[in-house]
Amino acid sequence: MASGQREDRLQDRLYAFYIEKNRHPRLDSDLWVPRVAQVCMADRGGPKGYLQFRWTSKLSARLFCGYQDSKLSFTQLVDVNTVLEERWQDTRVYALFRNGWGMSAVCVYTVEDIDRIFKTSNFKGHTGSVPIPRPGKCVEDSTKLPMEVLKMVDKVSEMEERVTSRPLLVTHQYYHHIRVDKVQGKGNVLFLSLGNGGIHKVLERDGHAFIIAELRPFNYRAHILSMMLHSSTGKLYVGSSRELVQIDLGSCEQYGAQCEDCVLARDPYCGWDGHHLCYSHPCINTKPFIMTIVSQSSKYFLHCPTLSSHAEYSWRHHGNTTATPCISTGSEHQCLLLIESMGPEQQGTYSCVSEERGYHRTLVQYQLQLDSGASGLASHRLPCLGLGLVLTLVLTLLC
Repeated sequence: MASGQREDRLQDRLYAFYIEKNRHPRLDSDLWVPRVAQVCMADRGGPKGYLQFRWTSKLSARLFCGYQDSKLSFTQLVDVNTVLEERWQDTRVYALFRNGWGMSAVCVYTVEDIDRIFKTSNFKGHTGSVPIPRPGKCVEDSTKLPMEVLKMVDKVSEMEERVTSRPLLVTHQYYHHIRVDKVQGKGNVLFLSLGNGGIHKVLERDGHAFIIAELRPFNYRAHILSMMLHSSTGKLYVGSSRELVQIDLGSCEQYGAQCEDCVLARDPYCGWDGHHLCYSHPCINTKPFIMTIVSQSSKYFLHCPTLSSHAEYSWRHHGNTTATPCISTGSEHQCLLLIESMGPEQQGTYSCVSEERGYHRTLVQYQLQLDSGASGLASHRLPCLGLGLVLTLVLTLLC
């Protein structure tokens, strides 16, 4: 990573992020050590006879991603991506890590944090005085550096302090690549590739991150070899061993045509940036209302689609405020309710309700009746119910 133009061009630097094998392993230590290194872009090497054709400004510091209080850390650096800011020191480096417990994490570092360590930290293992100019400082002519500076750089170039960060995201998924897009005024969006060929789309806002969608660029299980983000055209290019696929960053059609679905998805590319998936008029869509005749004492399953992984789903009978949780079946896209034995008390209306961010929505309703001798099945759709004054105002503003 090359630094942007600083006020003092002499201080422009190159940064490298890498891992190296631990040279002093212990039973309780990590096999790999993640690091960041810097060199000055004006570095011309040392004088003839000492560090000639070698870096005279190279310094390195260890990266730490984890929770120091709980000793949970991530040391296997997998990939990095940068988000440039108007002020170069605010530029953010998104680093993807793993650990030996099958977990992945994303930590974010700023250039200012990295520079501070290189400029102020003690040198690891060095107890004497630090020569002037400080090793690692960018100078006009590195071939004229004092010999004591060159010798210290040659022997001691690692910082005592680490560049630390708490994870923005921790998951039990194993991610392989990371790309980050800055959506002006709406947060940053992370694209994280999975081992099965899928891509998690993650929204970062106000220091929190959550998965808003899973993209499937291939119609088969594949290993993603590369990802390239082209923000200006709104495209993500994903490569496997068989093909290269172009994906729209929005992919807003996956959220459907209902205004509230699009708003609750919280996708910054969709709904309020001209994709026309959220409408400015009230909800005109419908939800299914199913009339069902059920035999006496028989068992019956009620089905409800789960549209959002961030919502909580439950069933209500006759509008009862006491909710019945879904039956777990291993399916991620269905909320089920089992009627153990159909009788007079089980008749009536059953509503499947989702709750997300304080918004309650009825997804489907069943009207169950006992079989009185003539069985049948009928279904029709009822108009979408009012969303309430507060929600209507919110959706009107957003849509």
